[in-house]
Amino acid sequence: MKKKLLVLGVGNTLLMDEGIGVHAIYEFWKEKEDWDDSLVDFVDGGTFTQDIFYLFEEYDNILVLDIVRADHDPGTIYALEEDQLRKDKKQMLSLHDIDLLDSLGMAEMRGHRPYLRVIGIEPEKIDWGTELTPALAEAFPGFLKVIRKHIKEILA
Repeated sequence: MKKKLLVLGVGNTLLMDEGIGVHAIYEFWKEKEDWDDSLVDFVDGGTFTQDIFYLFEEYDNILVLDIVRADHDPGTIYALEEDQLRKDKKQMLSLHDIDLLDSLGMAEMRGHRPYLRVIGIEPEKIDWGTELTPALAEAFPGFLKVIRKHIKEILA
C-alpha cells in the first residue's frame, strides 16, 4: 500500500544555505507526533542521487525541499509544480532537481510515477560552513510554515 506523501529534504549541510532542505527535515523530525506516519514520511535525501528513485514507487506525492536559484532576493520562497520545473527555462535548477526529474522517469518506467512538487528557497551563499547565512536563518521559520501548509494541503 502506498503512502500519500514523501517529504524529501535535499542538500549538503556542509555548504551553508545549500543544506536548507535537510535542515528543514531535521525540524520535522522533532514534530513527528504532529504527523500521521501512516500517510507521510520525512526523509533526509542528502545530496540526492538517482539511486534512491525506488523510494518514489512507495508514494503518491513527493514534496522536495531544496534551494532554487532564480535571481531573486535571498530567502525568497518558491512553490513549484513539476510542469514548472520542466518548462521554465529561466529557472536555475540545482543538480538535485535535474536528478529528481530523471528519477521520476525511472519510477514511471517501473510502473508508478508520483506527483512532484518542490518548495525551494533562494540561497544567499553556498560555501564551506555548517550554518545557514543570516538571510536564510531569518527566512527559515517562514520556509517551514510554507512547507507545513503544502503538507496539510496534500494530506487533506
